[in-house]
Amino acid sequence: MDNNFTLELADEAATLAFGTVLSKAIVANLTIYLHGDLGAGKTTLVRGLLHGLGFAGKVKSPTYTLVEPYENIEAAQGVLNLYHFDLYRFNDEEEWESAGFRDYFNAASVCLIEWPEKAEHILPTPDLDIYFEIKPDGRKVRVIGHSPLAQVCMKNIKELYN
Repeated sequence: MDNNFTLELADEAATLAFGTVLSKAIVANLTIYLHGDLGAGKTTLVRGLLHGLGFAGKVKSPTYTLVEPYENIEAAQGVLNLYHFDLYRFNDEEEWESAGFRDYFNAASVCLIEWPEKAEHILPTPDLDIYFEIKPDGRKVRVIGHSPLAQVCMKNIKELYN
């Protein structure tokens, strides 16, 4: 099976829809890196994913808090915890350790990380990398899988798009 694919997303609604598809494809114990410039659609994707899982609350970027936890979410695959990290302002590895962020990466969780390059040497290896590229007519999104869990997720995504 291919370990990557590319999607063209015309607008915010298409990005939210991709997030909804992703919500039906994810499995627990995934680490997903989200790459792209400011305003590329990373948090919008997370919002679509959470809404696809039935979360009705506000989804905001954790730029200042570093992480927004969404715990005990009912997913098709069972109950999971979703942690949305935004490391744009991250610059202190000791803060990572003292806050216990490493514990968030476990078999019951899905961790989505914006700006992973800011902490790449202390983060776990990603299962999925999602790259956003701003285009004049929307966004191009490239998804790359690196693990057996990612292959399951990507298979699910492709089935949902067909």
